[in-house]
Amino acid sequence: MNAQPQSLLLPDPLPLDGGAELARVEVAYETYGTLADDGSNAILLCHALTGDQHVASVHPVTGKPGWWERMVGPGKPIDTDRFHVICPNVIGSCMGSTGPASEASDGRPYAMRFPVITIRDMVRAHVALLDVLGIDRLHAVVGGSMGGMQALSLAANWPERTERVLVIASTSRHSAQNIGFHELGRQAIMADPRWQDGDYYGGEAPDSGLSVARMAAHITYLSEEALTAKFGRNLQDRPDGTKGAKSFGFDADFQVESYLRYQGSGFTRRFDANSYLYITRAMDYFDLAEEHGGRLADAFAGTTARFCLVSFDSDWLYPTSESRHVVHALNAAGAAVSFVELSAPHGHDSFLLDVPALDRVVQGFLG
Repeated sequence: MNAQPQSLLLPDPLPLDGGAELARVEVAYETYGTLADDGSNAILLCHALTGDQHVASVHPVTGKPGWWERMVGPGKPIDTDRFHVICPNVIGSCMGSTGPASEASDGRPYAMRFPVITIRDMVRAHVALLDVLGIDRLHAVVGGSMGGMQALSLAANWPERTERVLVIASTSRHSAQNIGFHELGRQAIMADPRWQDGDYYGGEAPDSGLSVARMAAHITYLSEEALTAKFGRNLQDRPDGTKGAKSFGFDADFQVESYLRYQGSGFTRRFDANSYLYITRAMDYFDLAEEHGGRLADAFAGTTARFCLVSFDSDWLYPTSESRHVVHALNAAGAAVSFVELSAPHGHDSFLLDVPALDRVVQGFLG
């Protein structure tokens, strides 16, 4: 599908929750479909941790299809014949928006001099982008996983900017378990000798650490049922042609080991280790109730937007209880909200995979 890859320099410095201000902020984004004359058909699509703006176009690094190509396009649930879809790359990332690998004012990469950011900071950049594009009110904001956090943040902090809010497989705050998994990944990166306190640009990147971080995270995206169905305890064929034999060493004997190693090594081709540190920290800091005095319902007080929340029964990273928590808060705030738990065997990644029931929910809610 043809996309319009673009990049925009925000006209003003971006204030951050941590107290710093980020100057000369670049936001990379892609658009699909035509914006109506009155701007009423715009949809802001927010990506997840390891996603980017290439939602329905070929990825420039991997050559693979966009991460939600099955959902976005002409005649698809997010129908680009009807809607103008804008998918920005979050700040802190490495796919064109300002992040740790970007040049600071001294011409050198920020590296660990980049300020720690929050989900609300990411959305602040999205809103600034919409301001430049002249889009005052969205038809909808849509996001899965970390994208759902951004959608909730926009609804809570800029309630006048959207008519609909679609949140898939997400949460209003990170649990201790989720923070723990992210810390494991960060420590893997920082333990890699090539990380060099983040100053590895121009040299060898800490790919080993980033690969391990990706492997650990990828396990959380899947369900035991999915892993068992796909791999079980099946052994790899050996390089010498031996079929399904144990090496009695530490090569990848099991197919699941080989799969995770492949996922880890492939990820290092397209992602920056420092960006992984910053984005996971932003997710860990996310707590929408804390931002609004400790009561989640207060985050949505007075909202006029319609909400739809979707969870999956096999998702143990952001289980259905997390979505119900948000739904109860929206009910307490008097918001219009619908909720559905879908059955799918894929775990957290179900929102990215072929789940026809999700297609129907998305299409129906967006109207």
